[in-house]
Amino acid sequence: MEINAFTLPNGIRLVHSAVDSPVAHCGIFINAGSRDENDSGHGVAHFIEHTIFKGTEKRNVFQVLNRLENIGADLNAYTTKEKTCIHASFLCGFYDRTLELFQDIFFHSKFPVKELEREKQVVMDEIRSYQDTPTEQIFDDFEDHLFAGHPLGRNILGTAKSIKKLKQEDIFGFIHRNYRFDEVVIASVGKIEFKKLVRLVIRYFSDHPLRGQSQPRLPFGDYHPFSIALKKKTSQVHCLVGVPAFSYDHAQRIPLALLNNMLGGPVMNSRLSLALRERNGLTYHNESNYTAYSDAGIIHIYFGTEAVHYEKALAILYKELKRLREEKLTPGQLHLVKKQIIGQLAISQESNLAVMLAIGKSYLLQNRFDPVETIIQRIESTTAEELMEIANKVFDVKQLSMLTFLAGNK
Repeated sequence: MEINAFTLPNGIRLVHSAVDSPVAHCGIFINAGSRDENDSGHGVAHFIEHTIFKGTEKRNVFQVLNRLENIGADLNAYTTKEKTCIHASFLCGFYDRTLELFQDIFFHSKFPVKELEREKQVVMDEIRSYQDTPTEQIFDDFEDHLFAGHPLGRNILGTAKSIKKLKQEDIFGFIHRNYRFDEVVIASVGKIEFKKLVRLVIRYFSDHPLRGQSQPRLPFGDYHPFSIALKKKTSQVHCLVGVPAFSYDHAQRIPLALLNNMLGGPVMNSRLSLALRERNGLTYHNESNYTAYSDAGIIHIYFGTEAVHYEKALAILYKELKRLREEKLTPGQLHLVKKQIIGQLAISQESNLAVMLAIGKSYLLQNRFDPVETIIQRIESTTAEELMEIANKVFDVKQLSMLTFLAGNK
């Protein structure tokens, strides 16, 4: 895959991969998320994602939404703990229209007070929706505890109390502090000549001076293992076991992703799925997830089960972690786990939207995009000894934390 890159004088970066497809994907990535909020503005990063479409200096909310959706395009956005992204999928002939709308909402959103008050109800409903879903809430609560007292511990959505308090000046203040142009990437995957795309980006994004001031992020390092059990009105016990892990630029990030995929990745033959579901019939849903942040990371393992099976399921989980620490993979096993994740990686490249999102994130964090071939080389170079070494680093039983939602009467 060939990536073309261009940097505007104000620091905004453009990255593009040309593909022969009638559908294009383009997004604006801003290196600002919930960890960049002030204590008094909890939830503002995500709230901006909701309200940035609510009207500009020349368009009302309906005109913003209809600008792309009337031509069958898909306009969307999301917020994480470290970034905000506005993106669209559209027919390639509408690059000009899409980029013009992007610059309008990025530079000229007004965040009308009436719309803000209306959208607060929407976000609070979203918060309540998560609170009604233990399989979602347990992940957020676990990170709240693991990163306790640190900005990474802030729930992305905020709380009902913090959302009610948000004002228009909180939004403009967050944007001014964190939407630095040298921390903005425009990523594109589509059928358009790069020179033409550069001209469009220059037309719509260059006539703006450098904005924002450097806001160094507080590093995370004060971790204390915990074990917490809470009574919930659920039919099942929900359990999450986890620990801090490697950052995005760690030399062993890819081998850890390989280890995580083998343990509880999105496949039916992961070790957890085989042990908990196929051999013992204890769980319907179990998974392991590894998330890498710019300077930290987290890995957590989840399962839900009936209360009578909880202790057995937990013992099996710890047994599987012990196997990773103490039993070296045979050459045949190592070959199979590598083959599996390489196949998953190849399939992910079939989605041009996923590729665009990956390119934008990678340039935002590292100012580069590692081609699939480079990632595969790192996977292939991983040894069984290295995987055991990582397992002993990450899954040290004394360092593991656990959060359990105990089943109660609904």
